Amino acid sequence: MSRFINRRWLVIPTTITGSINFGQVHQSSPNNLRLSVDGTQTFVKYEVNEVTQSYSTTSIDVETSEETTYTIEAGIYGRPSIYSDSYTEYIHQDILTLLATSAWTSNEELG
Repeated sequence: MSRFINRRWLVIPTTITGSINFGQVHQSSPNNLRLSVDGTQTFVKYEVNEVTQSYSTTSIDVETSEETTYTIEAGIYGRPSIYSDSYTEYIHQDILTLLATSAWTSNEELG
């Protein structure tokens, strides 16, 4: 099992790096982004919280004694605003496999 259970990697075109909110991802600036060998793609990494089953929780306001119920729907939370279904999101093992390909690692780096 991966030690990065909640971490995700999103591969995006380099043309949209100006749209990244660096407060939502692990990288701190465009200078910290790894590029594909041809320079057309990069990725950001971030943490998610996956809720597998919807649930409700009730709390009582200590000042008003009013009871409030909140429902948390099943889903994945914490994705950055740049996230889109049109880009591929990877888990740890899958991003390692991708980054080992010739599209991401040049022969010079291997040698």
